[in-house]
Amino acid sequence: MNFRQNDAKQKKAIANLRWWIGGMLFASTVINYIDRQTLSILAPFLEKEFKWRNEDYALIVIAFRIAYTIGQTTFGRMMDKLGTRLGLTLTITWYSIVAMFTSLAAGLRSFIGFRFLLGLGESANWPAATKAVSEWFPKKERGLAVALFDSGSSIGAALSPLIVIELYIRFGSWRPVFLITGILGFVWLYLWRKIYHPPETHSRISTAEQEMILRDKQEDLILSTDFKGKTRLLDLLKIPQVWGIIIARATTDPVWFFIADWFMVFLVSKGFSPQNTLVAFWIPFMAADLGNFAGGGVSSFLIKKGWSVGKARKAVVVFGGLGMLMLIPSIFVNSLFAIAGLFAVSTFAYAAFSTMVLVFPSDIFQSNLVASVSGISGTAAGILTIASTFTVGWISDHYSFAPILIVASLVPLIGAVSVFLLIKNFEKDRSNILKKI
Repeated sequence: MNFRQNDAKQKKAIANLRWWIGGMLFASTVINYIDRQTLSILAPFLEKEFKWRNEDYALIVIAFRIAYTIGQTTFGRMMDKLGTRLGLTLTITWYSIVAMFTSLAAGLRSFIGFRFLLGLGESANWPAATKAVSEWFPKKERGLAVALFDSGSSIGAALSPLIVIELYIRFGSWRPVFLITGILGFVWLYLWRKIYHPPETHSRISTAEQEMILRDKQEDLILSTDFKGKTRLLDLLKIPQVWGIIIARATTDPVWFFIADWFMVFLVSKGFSPQNTLVAFWIPFMAADLGNFAGGGVSSFLIKKGWSVGKARKAVVVFGGLGMLMLIPSIFVNSLFAIAGLFAVSTFAYAAFSTMVLVFPSDIFQSNLVASVSGISGTAAGILTIASTFTVGWISDHYSFAPILIVASLVPLIGAVSVFLLIKNFEKDRSNILKKI
């Protein structure tokens, strides 16, 4: 096989360059979550200062979700057109500036405005990272690669309270916190511009790694020289496999966002103060990090052992759907670490499930459609997250978190069933998909 090498290649090759790329995607996700979690960590202090109710805080969260929902599909398509390098450069520049400007917020309306703008920029991260994985990693490694970048969400969520509370105590104000956390994106951008190029033209990739990556692309049954990737969104929505991905993500992501946005508020409702929960607060998010790697690692291990891609992915989906049921017992316990432990089991299961859902587009579709399919599923998840966020605010104010936790435990089972019903055979799906669009 003849693989195109960059004629200007003069620099020494970086060993396992694809994993350095994966590390950059992980770092972008960490920063993404630190920026968005800053508000949720500061929520108890902001509610006290501005005399907000949970319903007021929910409006701010919903503003973020509306923009995030719009941006998933919009920027997913943009990433497929502009490419991952330029697309992420533009969007991370945008949301880093917005994060810093949030320090100027003066009340509910301005917080709503800034969070809307932040959500627009941050929405591009997952479609772009999924697209980058499809460009840089062979199928047998994509589960672990997705686990790596997606684990940044739990790491970012776990680091956020340590960083945010420390900065809040040090400065005695929430305003410098938004300013400082917003700067992180610009540090990342400098490194990103230096390291990221497609594997076909990268000046620091070894010949062996380049050949391995491009050979896997050629062997992918979905590739077709007659298909130019100009598929309309409506055409994609006619494909059952797309709906399997949509339903699976739309029934799991809202549960994660509930935990990320409301866990501190839930702990306060149980009688704990924010300053005294930091030791336990990070446990569910670290468990999610482990769940990412467990899901990706187990599926990759099973594929290497001879399991089909579909069977390996679905085995993890079953575990994930059942494991999220452990949110229900947290209703009945009052121990901080018991609550954190039950949430940890659920976030571990969620992360394993989520890793599979994120890797499905790259399993089934060619690279120039991956971000689009990922974006569509993200938009669907965003719509349900918006609805659930408002519902959480209203129910927690008027009743309690108990019915919320019950529903959050049961809904992911619908997503697991959809995977089995709509994504039946990965190999046939890849070979037949072009006939349906």
